[in-house]
Amino acid sequence: MHPLQDKHFTLAHDALIGLVHDAYARTQALVADLSPAQFDVPLHSLVNPLRWELGHVTFFYEAFVLQMLGQTSPLLQGAADLYDSFKVDHDDRWSLPLPSLQQTREYRQRVQDALVERLSGRAPTAQETYLYLLSVLHEDMHGEACVYMRQTLSYPAPPLGSAAPTALPVHLGGGPLPGDVAIPGGTFYLGATPEQPFVFDNEKWAHPVEVAPFRIARAPVTNREFAAFIDDGGYTRRALWSTQGWVWRGKAQAQCPLYWQRQGQAWVQRSFDTLVPLPPHAPVVHVTWYEAEAYCHWAGRRLPTEAEWELAASAEPSADGHGMTARKRRYPWGDTPPTPEQANLDTQYMGCVDVGAFPAGESAFGCRQMAGNIWEWTASAFYPFPGYLVDYPYREYSAPWFGYRQVLKGGAWATRSRLAYNTYRNFFPPARQDVYAGFRTCAR
Repeated sequence: MHPLQDKHFTLAHDALIGLVHDAYARTQALVADLSPAQFDVPLHSLVNPLRWELGHVTFFYEAFVLQMLGQTSPLLQGAADLYDSFKVDHDDRWSLPLPSLQQTREYRQRVQDALVERLSGRAPTAQETYLYLLSVLHEDMHGEACVYMRQTLSYPAPPLGSAAPTALPVHLGGGPLPGDVAIPGGTFYLGATPEQPFVFDNEKWAHPVEVAPFRIARAPVTNREFAAFIDDGGYTRRALWSTQGWVWRGKAQAQCPLYWQRQGQAWVQRSFDTLVPLPPHAPVVHVTWYEAEAYCHWAGRRLPTEAEWELAASAEPSADGHGMTARKRRYPWGDTPPTPEQANLDTQYMGCVDVGAFPAGESAFGCRQMAGNIWEWTASAFYPFPGYLVDYPYREYSAPWFGYRQVLKGGAWATRSRLAYNTYRNFFPPARQDVYAGFRTCAR
């Protein structure tokens, strides 16, 4: 039995179905304006065919909710042969006999109706709650992927009605936020605790780690700070790069972050289908782990470990200021879910805001934007925690990737707020550039 069932955690019928409808509405909005030609994306290593994406998230609900809970007749014959991401190689997805867009939407509606019908007139069980939440959060992840797919393909920004970052309300502040905060060392419990309402397998379970005192930046590295690294020959100085990083830089012929361009003496960046001036105090984004590592060598800094990052985001200082309490916050500001005043999440702004924005979202130690704006690379490779067990039913979520990826924390502006909690572990290969990822640094 899954640990969440042991705790009897449930959500009300209306709340659970509301989340399913909300995730679907976001998915629809992310592709609503695209033409048939835009749906037929070219073969690309960083994207999927959009019709495949829509069918895949639908199939996940059918496989991990309806079939797990007893459905015997498939709602689309052969769906597993089309949409099971661990059976269908990435490049083969372009040659599959996929249903038309209309047929794909009809498939989703059948699944949607079945999801609502099976809970009709009764309270969900703990098992149902877990499976529905797993599927909703899976769709949220693919929704964020659709945002950076549109960026990769130079499509217009998604029509979600969000304001541009330049429309940031005055009361949220802005500008740079230099300086470090001092974090006391001690025993810290890294990972999720069983009383949390939902966790993924790789967050289990909180375990003690010894962390030495350290100093961490109040905010992520900005575009202006990263530009100084470039101007000082950062991409041409071999001594700043690890062996793997230098090999990546050579193969990618990288001279600056992805989507940056020179216009005279100034930098601009491509935001979806538009070139815009590079905002100097916004965090650098679309950088690989290798670029973050090289910048740190140049600046005489280092990336935080996963434990250091999570401690700075979730721990609270003791009364005497020389240690930390046993309390661990779910979010940087406390235990209440994010509000629009605390974090740049849910595409409320169509891009990154200045690192000085959202003071209401600071951690207890004074670190800002540890939820929202960008994902942050850490120094830690993605490995299981002690006692890890392959999770039922989504066995492929974490286990295939251990040792091959780096841990990212925090959540980006395109991340759904229900995924932006302190113990959540994102993970990508160190060479990925398309993700909305940047970094903050620690003193050496």
